[in-house]
Amino acid sequence: MSEPVSLERLSTERKAQELMSLADFEAAIRAVGAERYHDKHPFHHMLHGGKLKKPQVQAWALNRYCYQSAVPRKDAALISRLYDRELRREWVHRLLDHDGYGEEEGGIERWLVLTDGLGLDRDYVISMKGALPATKFAVESYVTFVREQPITVAIASSLTELFAPKIHKERIAGMLENYDFIDDKVMAYFKRRLTQAPRDADFALDYVLKNAKTREEQEACVDAVRFKCNVLWVQLDALQHAYVEGHIPPGAFRPEAQ
Repeated sequence: MSEPVSLERLSTERKAQELMSLADFEAAIRAVGAERYHDKHPFHHMLHGGKLKKPQVQAWALNRYCYQSAVPRKDAALISRLYDRELRREWVHRLLDHDGYGEEEGGIERWLVLTDGLGLDRDYVISMKGALPATKFAVESYVTFVREQPITVAIASSLTELFAPKIHKERIAGMLENYDFIDDKVMAYFKRRLTQAPRDADFALDYVLKNAKTREEQEACVDAVRFKCNVLWVQLDALQHAYVEGHIPPGAFRPEAQ
């Protein structure tokens, strides 16, 4: 004898399968940032509040270079999978924003101006030999995610850019105010991202809202934003553990060795 059908269960299952409205879908994406974007991390507050010493800021900039250098690689990985010419044309500017083109120096070069200004050897930074293992693993997990996930989900992982302008503004103001070894020149990367990030985020958000066709795809896109927040968060966890709590792993950057 078959079990009686629960109307309440069927109603719940139908609701789970229904598409979120575009407004609810966008709200779900933005809620991820409100909950877990890395502007809430203790290391972030110390960095922007002037609570770190110069060697700790050096460690942050050196490790963050790993992420900056990975951005055009993950964008190239995505572009290689796109059959839509117009989408490729739109996305390629992200790669060029970081790598540079013509007279435009690009975001990676601007980041190296920051590490130069902090007194780090440029070749050492580029080699990434002193980066924390957790940083490298987190960054490569992001590149792999974008390379392997469905296109819409991969694009959704970039939507942490929705939350970036606020953190850039805080970083510019806080670091200029609190550190005498920081000046306008070395903050050029963040100033440029104040205009680049909103444009990129608006396009990606519009694409994801229009192209996630099922509730499952919508949920996967929200999870992609969570994943990317985790990628950013774990990098600060690693910095906190190594350079605030003093557990620097073998081979990683040691300020006294510079």
